[in-house]
Amino acid sequence: MGRKKAIVLYLFGTLGQIWIVCFLTFILRSHGMNVNFTTPIGVIAIGIGGISSALWGIIIAVKYNKYRLKYILRDFFRIRQKYSNYLFVLIFLSLDFCYVLFGGKLQISVWYIPVLLFLKAIVFGGIEEIGWRYTFQPILEERFSYITSTIITFFAWGVWHFSYFYIEGTLSQVQVIYFLAGLLVNCFILSALYAKNNSLWICVMTHSLINVFSQLAVGGNQYVIFICRIVIIAIAVILSNHERRKVK
Repeated sequence: MGRKKAIVLYLFGTLGQIWIVCFLTFILRSHGMNVNFTTPIGVIAIGIGGISSALWGIIIAVKYNKYRLKYILRDFFRIRQKYSNYLFVLIFLSLDFCYVLFGGKLQISVWYIPVLLFLKAIVFGGIEEIGWRYTFQPILEERFSYITSTIITFFAWGVWHFSYFYIEGTLSQVQVIYFLAGLLVNCFILSALYAKNNSLWICVMTHSLINVFSQLAVGGNQYVIFICRIVIIAIAVILSNHERRKVK
């Protein structure tokens, strides 16, 4: 399989699958059915749509990268990493959520809630990394620059997310500008981490932690958010370009 075909097949497969579920969801809702987390049909729709990026990421990784399924699964749960890999996660997360220290807080009612949210986030979030960072963007970077590849991934990932929100029934609750700004920064964070450590698990874990902290964080200084996001993108670009030069 050629590179162009791999990119096209991934996008058509991932977006095509979730759009088919969106269409079926629209039909069901037009007939008065509830399609969301509270109904069995909703859970099935959310599951089929939500797994699309991971499923097609695996398909392309097997066909294009010649990975075996057990190799992908091993990468997904490769918790044992160099300390420096986790250090970069800590740096990015600290910058991403340091605004909470300025007039905000983490709203935790019971100590085990973050643990449950993290486990849920791996299934409904972290698993996406098999497609976007582990498969799709590295193939893009064979042809395009790091920044261009990240922007392309951002647009495709954004379209995917809004489709998922429609199936989930939460599209009307999304603050579009705020969400897209956060998604763009997350694209830089996750792609830089993968460029640095070549680890699927690190991306899965970081994606999940971002989801958890986003649900727990309340308030905070908007100016700090803006400044920190610029710093994050700058660090991500420098780090990724540095790693790319090392490979060359």
